[in-house]
Amino acid sequence: MKEIVFRYGFIFLLMFLSCNWVIGAFKSQSTEEAYVTLLYGDEFLLGVRVLGKSIRDTGSTKDMVVLVSDGVSQYANDLLRADGWIVEKISLLSNPNQVRPKRFWGVYTKLKVFNMTKYKKVVYLDADTIVVKSIEDLFKCGKFCANLKHSERLNSGVMVIEPSDEVFKDMMSKVTTLPSYTGGDQGFLNSYYVGFANARVYEPNQPSDVLNSRKVPEMERLSTLYNADVGLYMLANKWMVDEKELRVIHYTLGPLKPWDWWTSWLLKPVDVWQNVRVRLQESLPGTGGGKNPRDELLVKFLFLLPLLLMAFFYYRSCLQTRSLFDHIRQLYYKIRAGGVLAYSSVPSSTSLSDQQTKVPAFLGGISVCVCFAAALVSLGLSLVIIPRQVMPWTGLLLMYEWTFTLFLLQFGSYLHLVYQLGKVVENRAGQFRADSASLDHESGKGHQRQQSCCDIAACYYGLGMAFLAILAPELPSIFGITALFLRLGLMVVGGLVLASFMTYAAEHLSIRSFTRGFEEKDRHRNRSICFLC
Repeated sequence: MKEIVFRYGFIFLLMFLSCNWVIGAFKSQSTEEAYVTLLYGDEFLLGVRVLGKSIRDTGSTKDMVVLVSDGVSQYANDLLRADGWIVEKISLLSNPNQVRPKRFWGVYTKLKVFNMTKYKKVVYLDADTIVVKSIEDLFKCGKFCANLKHSERLNSGVMVIEPSDEVFKDMMSKVTTLPSYTGGDQGFLNSYYVGFANARVYEPNQPSDVLNSRKVPEMERLSTLYNADVGLYMLANKWMVDEKELRVIHYTLGPLKPWDWWTSWLLKPVDVWQNVRVRLQESLPGTGGGKNPRDELLVKFLFLLPLLLMAFFYYRSCLQTRSLFDHIRQLYYKIRAGGVLAYSSVPSSTSLSDQQTKVPAFLGGISVCVCFAAALVSLGLSLVIIPRQVMPWTGLLLMYEWTFTLFLLQFGSYLHLVYQLGKVVENRAGQFRADSASLDHESGKGHQRQQSCCDIAACYYGLGMAFLAILAPELPSIFGITALFLRLGLMVVGGLVLASFMTYAAEHLSIRSFTRGFEEKDRHRNRSICFLC
């Protein structure tokens, strides 16, 4: 019995030691090389998540390390750990350059990657990159590898680094003396690695015996396949290299980052990034598909609020004087009668010339200016209040919804003021009574004016502006144009058509509002502001 117990105990001990050895060997293997990125704030958090997902989708099991500064929230740290990143907190290195963009204050922190000596080799990737094909062969590269961009400058967005304490200390001793043409880390590295433009191109497909027989080069240049600049795609509407062989896409265009919802409607390569984003798992509650729980709650609020506002003002404008059923019934009878609404805010032919002489000469020009100012303010406010990192279709829908709502509120309020101005002018002129024959002729329409608060012509103008506002940015998609400059040019053409229509509509609607007030100065209407009426 003792022999059996001893035998089984010995077997379990061997199994335990074997498991520990296997785990230890696996850990030692997985920690020799790593993918590294930097995160200065939560704004780039989604970019890091998508980058990590793209790396794992290639089948890589190497460490993924993210260096985070104090500006990163605890929630972001927890989310990155849940995604499989190794989070290492670091302090920022101040930028020694006096002339530099403000956003470059801490970019010299990237140099700390050269001091990650617990790894034999690291592949550094900016947070605005995405891996589309395995890049494991980069770990065979020399001591320092990067891609050569325009003007024979290396780009620090994708680098292969052999960490060295000696190299890092040497860099730190030269940060105040070596110039930087960018005012940041990239310019410094170009000054530090003198002659990089003459380095040979890294060839990963060479036999291992050839690679092992030669001296490890100090510098090697990476192919564009490992750092495909979206700016290059923008110029020619295609990649300058074989698209099937692309390894890393780099979204270098400053204000057009792939996580900003509007970028998807301008740059075709963003589709690749979005396809990876939607596959992000729910590492923490509410984070699946790259969602943010706080943004999701805000999106629901932003979606419902304009609808509630429109329903409220429609109720105050129309349904307080007549029921919805009465509106529908009147519309039905008018369609049967020929589709022409009875109300006309323009005076009858007998008094048309007299009324037109009362319209201020400056009203048209001011109305056009107010219309365009309202449109610009509405567009700007919509961009501010909509979360930048929502899905593209969500952002576009909210953009239209809030722009239209804010525009109607502003321009509708202006038209109401013009309407009140017409009443004031009539009061001052003392011409608020028409002859009895005209009153008898207008009595039927006057009754309808008192009941119907909405001007069908104003509705037509509003629908026309909404249609053109939707059509203008969609023209490139309708014609299948993907080139950025052509897309922008076509949008400009659509915008000019919209601007022309808005000019005419603004002037016409203001005159109609003024003449309505001029006619109806003695009529007390039980309603509040009616949009575009």
